[in-house]
Amino acid sequence: MERRKFVKSGLAAGVGSLAVGACAPAQRPGVTPAGASLMTAGPPLKQSVCKWCFPKMTVEQLAVAGREIGLKSIELLGPADWPTLAKHGLTCAMGSQPAPHTIARGFNRIENHSWLVSGYETRLREAADAGIPSVICFSGNREGMSDAQGLENCAVGLAKVLPTAERLGVNVVMELLNSKVNHPDYMCDHTAWGVELAKKVGSSRFGLLYDIYHMQIMEGDLIRTIKANHQHLFHYHTAGNPGRHEIDETQELFYPAIMRAIKETGFTGYVGQEFLPTRDPLASLAEAVRICNV
Repeated sequence: MERRKFVKSGLAAGVGSLAVGACAPAQRPGVTPAGASLMTAGPPLKQSVCKWCFPKMTVEQLAVAGREIGLKSIELLGPADWPTLAKHGLTCAMGSQPAPHTIARGFNRIENHSWLVSGYETRLREAADAGIPSVICFSGNREGMSDAQGLENCAVGLAKVLPTAERLGVNVVMELLNSKVNHPDYMCDHTAWGVELAKKVGSSRFGLLYDIYHMQIMEGDLIRTIKANHQHLFHYHTAGNPGRHEIDETQELFYPAIMRAIKETGFTGYVGQEFLPTRDPLASLAEAVRICNV
C-alpha cells in the first residue's frame, strides 16, 4: 500500500475508533475499572499499614478502621501497642527495632554490636511471646565506610543475633531504603547489596524488606528484581513515587502489576501500606488496599 493511501485509511479507522470510544468512559489501558475485582487465583495478599503515616489517629482508632477496611496488621510498633492490636484481631507484621537503634545507627559499625545484640535478644523474646513474626533492622549510614566493609560488619553483628531468632522462630528483616531522596548516606540502598548480605549470613530467619517506593528511586526494574530475588524478600512496603503519597494514578508506579508479580512468586507474607495521605486518610487507605488486593 502506498504511504498516502495508508495514512488516509488509518485516519478513517482512527475516526471510527474515536466515535466508538466517545460512548465509553475513558480508561487507562490495563487499569481495572472501579469496583471490579483485582483478585487472582489463590488467597489474596495479606495487607498491613504503617502507623507512623497516620499520626492524627491513635493505634486503637487505626486498628478499628483498618480491620473494617480489610487489614490484618498495623506495623512498626513496639510491645506496648501489641495488646491493642490483638484486642482487635490484628497482628504487628513488622515489629519496631529496639532503642537506640535507628536508620543511621546500625549493624555496619562494630562499636554498635554490643548494644544491638542485647537489644535484639530482648525484642526477639518479646516478639516470640506475642506471636509477632518479624522485627525490623537497619544497616546504618556509610559515613565514609566502604560498602564491602559495611557488609562484612553487618554479617558479624547479625551472626550474634540470628541464633536467638532461629531458636524463637522470629525473622530479623533489614529494610532497603533510598539514599537519593529520603535517607542520604544509608548503606543498604540497593537490592544487590542486601541480597549479598543475606547470602553471607545464610540464615532462614534473615531477609530483606523490599520497599517498592525506595527501590523505584534507587534502581527501578522492580518486577524483574522481585522475581529474581524473591527468596530473600520477606516483606514489602508501598508508596507512590514521586512524593511518597497515594498509590493511585497520580504517580508513576502501576501497583496492580507489581502486586501480581509478588503473588506469582508464592509470597505468603505481608504487604505494608506506607504512603503519606494527601486526601481523606482512611479513604486513601481503603483505595490502596483495594489496589493491592490480588
